[in-house]
Amino acid sequence: MRALLLVLTAALAVAVPSLAASKDPEADLRHVQRQIEQLQKSLREDVAKRDRLSAALREAEERVGEARGRLDDVRQRVRATDRRIRELGAEREKEEARLAAERDALAAELKAAYVTGREEHLKLLLSQKDPAELGRMLVYYSYFGRSRAGRIAAIESTVERIEALAADEAAERERLAALETERAQELAALENARADREKALADLNATIRSREDSIKRLKQEAATLEKLIEDLRRALQQAPAPEGKPFARLRGQLPWPVPGRIVARFGQPRGGGLKWNGVLVATERGAGVRAPYAGRVVYADWLPGLGLLLIIDHGGGYMTLYGHNEQLYRQVGDPVAAGEVVATVGDSGGQSRPELYLEVRKGTAAEDPRRWFRGAPR
Repeated sequence: MRALLLVLTAALAVAVPSLAASKDPEADLRHVQRQIEQLQKSLREDVAKRDRLSAALREAEERVGEARGRLDDVRQRVRATDRRIRELGAEREKEEARLAAERDALAAELKAAYVTGREEHLKLLLSQKDPAELGRMLVYYSYFGRSRAGRIAAIESTVERIEALAADEAAERERLAALETERAQELAALENARADREKALADLNATIRSREDSIKRLKQEAATLEKLIEDLRRALQQAPAPEGKPFARLRGQLPWPVPGRIVARFGQPRGGGLKWNGVLVATERGAGVRAPYAGRVVYADWLPGLGLLLIIDHGGGYMTLYGHNEQLYRQVGDPVAAGEVVATVGDSGGQSRPELYLEVRKGTAAEDPRRWFRGAPR
């Protein structure tokens, strides 16, 4: 009996390896993340060894994404600086209007004092018979004097404020000029990176001399993706279940990650017996790819045929895949919220135009995305 219990215990430990780990979900996540990162690294090394031209295309397209990211960052800083200049200009104009009003008020008081005469207090003293009324008049005059002194101090303060705003505005304009120069440099770097990408793509296409070569490459790319999905599926068996509504209940309710037009449908033939396992959505370059539902990034790297690829695990064995991106904003292990922008659309992977490739997987089985998303992408 004791031997039987030992055998059953060992079998249970093998069949359910995550029972002990489930007591510490954070440790489980870190373990899974390390597994996926190693998987991602091994895949990059394998592609580099197996296909030198694909590796060159990957490097070129990654440089395009990096250059685009730097250019976008400079453009954001240019917009922020330009907005700051407008704010400073508006504030300076407001202070100048206040200064003009203060100067007009002071001029009116000085004119009244001049009309009264230089010896206004002495005249007042000699012309008054009632001491009480004289006292009141002297108090009024003291009020007028303090008012004039206050206006003068306010004018001096406003002038100082205007000078400070003008200095800040000048500094911001210098900063804007420097940013414009930086923007031009980053734009040139982006154009150079895209030229390198076109050369790498031309070199790769030059090796495809026939339809058979094209189909062979498609099959290699499809096999690479299927192996990746299977490896991820095994690694995610130890991941703790995410919180929130199960993904399986969201069929037909998800928003499309990008607006656009479907140009390749699920199940449509691709040649050589291959079919599309997802949909291809033509859209604008740089369009933000929004996560349709909460989850965690389990892959964020370049893959032959799909370019810069992002995969989100939604729990319950469900994953969504996003290919041909120009930039990836998230890394392996990052949590994502529904509606969060996780990437931007591009033409990586050798595409001739900006498109997003979208898949929905249950385990290793691909499902038609149109059954999961509402209506048409818009």
